[in-house]
Amino acid sequence: MNIGIDAMGGDYAPKECINAVVNEANSDNCDSHFFVFGEPKALSEYAEILSHQNITIVHTGESISMGEHPIKAVSTKKESSINVGMHFLAEGKIDTFLGAGNTGAMMVSALYNVKGIPGIDRPALSSVLPQQSGVTGVLVDVGANSDVKPETLPKFAILGTEYAKAVYGIENPRVGLVNIGEEEEKGNVTTKAAYPMLKAQKGINFIGNVEGRDLFNDKVDVAVCDGFTGNVVVKTCEGFFYNLLKRGIEDDFLSKFNFQNYGGTPILGIRKSVIVGHGISNSKTFSNMIKLAKNVVESELISKIEQSISETTEI
Repeated sequence: MNIGIDAMGGDYAPKECINAVVNEANSDNCDSHFFVFGEPKALSEYAEILSHQNITIVHTGESISMGEHPIKAVSTKKESSINVGMHFLAEGKIDTFLGAGNTGAMMVSALYNVKGIPGIDRPALSSVLPQQSGVTGVLVDVGANSDVKPETLPKFAILGTEYAKAVYGIENPRVGLVNIGEEEEKGNVTTKAAYPMLKAQKGINFIGNVEGRDLFNDKVDVAVCDGFTGNVVVKTCEGFFYNLLKRGIEDDFLSKFNFQNYGGTPILGIRKSVIVGHGISNSKTFSNMIKLAKNVVESELISKIEQSISETTEI
């Protein structure tokens, strides 16, 4: 498998990314080849350890920083590490591309260069929903789309369902609509309109509305919401996790909220595997991001989403 990685992305670029790539390349029975994208000046001091039969360095002209406007940066910085990596992915030179840099730029570049799956109008980001039973659920969307139309949420449900099945091995994922009450008539304009659409959507196991308190108690496997709501949920969980950690509280279930253990998330709805990670990713996080990328490719998630969309929606 050919894996591309943006070495310029993340708060600790390129050191932590490179450490992870080198460790993976040196692992026993490594069956992957890594394409490391980055500016020559930034990569020069790592030239010796990157000189490996399983690693190819791809020098790029520039990079996109975390604070730049995604659309403007992607359109003006044609030779950025993100854009060059996406071109490699679109041309089939690599099987997957991952990075921990500007998430918006990763999303925009993926849409411009790799394109979306027909029938998916809004690609989405997901986050894990650790369950008390040990099962890993999925929350979609968590920030890619702050505002959505009601008809977009059933598409998110399909994306989440296929992701939960292919990557986390959940046979018939239960889908819930994140809301302020369980009753069908509860919610805002969007959720009220989306409920009957989700209820009628083929290819998903819709169980109705779920409240925030039900996201981690094995009631639901795929929770669907707009990106604004999802991002608030994720950031709240992150803050709660770190506060408890600082107080010296350790617990097996609590550790499941540590993003380092998951690495990142695929951009669901793109024609090829694109993985985005947290900006503060260290080498452990990048290693888990690589494992996730392999899992997404090997599970044939993209083709399964394409098939499900073609079977359950009118394109």
